[in-house]
Amino acid sequence: MTRKWLSIVGIGEDGLEGLSAIARSLIEQAQVIVGGDRHLAMLPADDRREKLTWTSPISASIEEIIQRRGQSICVLASGDPMCYGIGVTLTRHIPVSEITIIPAPSTFSLACARLGWSLTEVETLSLNGRPPSLLQSYIYPGARLLILSEGKDTPATVAEILTKRGYGGSEITVLERMGGIHERIVEGTAASWSETQIAALNAIAIHCIADAGVVPLPRLPGLPDNAYHHDGQLTKREVRAITLAALAPTPGELLWDVGAGCGSISIEWMRSHFRCRAVAIEQNSSRLHYIADNAVALGTPNLQIIAGKAPHTLKDLPTPDAIFIGGGVTAPGLFDVCWEALHPGGRLVANVVTIEGEQTLFQWHEQVGGNLTRIAIQRAEPIGKFLGWRAMAPVTQWVVIKS
Repeated sequence: MTRKWLSIVGIGEDGLEGLSAIARSLIEQAQVIVGGDRHLAMLPADDRREKLTWTSPISASIEEIIQRRGQSICVLASGDPMCYGIGVTLTRHIPVSEITIIPAPSTFSLACARLGWSLTEVETLSLNGRPPSLLQSYIYPGARLLILSEGKDTPATVAEILTKRGYGGSEITVLERMGGIHERIVEGTAASWSETQIAALNAIAIHCIADAGVVPLPRLPGLPDNAYHHDGQLTKREVRAITLAALAPTPGELLWDVGAGCGSISIEWMRSHFRCRAVAIEQNSSRLHYIADNAVALGTPNLQIIAGKAPHTLKDLPTPDAIFIGGGVTAPGLFDVCWEALHPGGRLVANVVTIEGEQTLFQWHEQVGGNLTRIAIQRAEPIGKFLGWRAMAPVTQWVVIKS
């Protein structure tokens, strides 16, 4: 049986006094204590044991812990170590069979207890070491959000994002140093937020309230075309919804968006779930700027953008679960590289509007099968004083699942 040599103990603002008997005994028995300055300062001044303070980057500290494998080591963490905490990082490198984890209440649990919110009915995210624009994909009318802050300036940043998005009336509650003697709660609204004296250790609770006339953006595919900056190279709303349905994202999956245009397919893939990942490949320099702007505006700042022409830009990318080809289907060798990259069960979807593109899709269809569909959309538009049907260019779509 594997010996549990590493313990991770969650500590609240009330320090060592708030710990259970088992958590205290794990700390007392450890030969080496690991933590940040704040946690190590909680130990008695005459504690002579070896201490390790987290380094930046943290990987060096993790390597030091692994090199001491077999020694009795205790890591002190904030709150719940498995909620955006150090426990998540450590279990990626050390088997959980060698670790004992004792959580304290998470920041989110404490915030819900203060506010009377149901933890199962709120959206939780961390802006600690992450782009603030992540918040954009969580905003909708009536949403209750709990956010781990990067520091004292995060509440003002969040208030500005909400206000610019048309949610200036949203209620903001900043909860500082919860669970300790210095706990404080500050309340206000996004549009009038002016509080600057905020503790570095804080969490933010938001009740999202939309201004009159604001159209909410759903997480389902098919955002309005005007949600994007583009030069015309945009998969139109109706076709986009059909395309994402064919790509069928599930949480944690990776998409290659080949010939990404303004990035709408990969952005809506990522918006479907916060764990979905995507790589957008585009050669046009102005469109690359559109992709970056759209990704930030729509809450997917972690979209990986690659400048260049497929297929040679695809060579070293991680294995995709799905591939969308929106441009450049006639590029020599593109299909072979994409098909080779997919694992069994992976999906390939390609859209074309030209006869040459259709010929290429037909050749691919002859090789591996799949389904060909013609998508023809007509929108009612004014013709003089009347309405008439204006046809969009028909799109031929090929969908195939690798067996």
